[in-house]
Amino acid sequence: MTNQKHQFDASPVVVEDLAPALRLSLRVKPAHRATLGQALGLDLPARVGACKVAGGTEALCLGPDEWLITAPEGTDLATPARAVYATAPHSLVDISDREITLRLSGPAVLDLLAACCPRNVAAMPVGSAARTVFDSATVILWRDGPTDFRMDIWRSFVPHVRSLLSQVQGEIAAGL
Repeated sequence: MTNQKHQFDASPVVVEDLAPALRLSLRVKPAHRATLGQALGLDLPARVGACKVAGGTEALCLGPDEWLITAPEGTDLATPARAVYATAPHSLVDISDREITLRLSGPAVLDLLAACCPRNVAAMPVGSAARTVFDSATVILWRDGPTDFRMDIWRSFVPHVRSLLSQVQGEIAAGL
């Protein structure tokens, strides 16, 4: 993913927009998970919060029969999914326009997230992700590194989340 316009640099935390990506909501019974995963060229993880990456495509297990799949724009995953629908019935919905993704990084990123997120993000293993809340907004939080996160936010909540992030960034910067 590449960076896009909005970027606030109030080190020690950087918040930046990432380029749009293909986002798919997948629902499939566990009995058909392997068949559909093979068709998509992905290992669909079975453990909630686990992520698997194949090429530029990433699959996050959100529930026993629910995954979020992200891939570069223009990736065609619908065609191989349709090809196995008769043997692996599923629901695959393009939700790309529903959300935006922010990258949150820097040495104080855990403080930034702790200000509005009840989850103990410090305990999240690198390479995992979770559906959680940031204040009152439901988000998907991906931990890409010790001080590097992505946050998927529904577009309607973006102004609220940006406002909180900016406020907390200011508080962190003033406290140093």
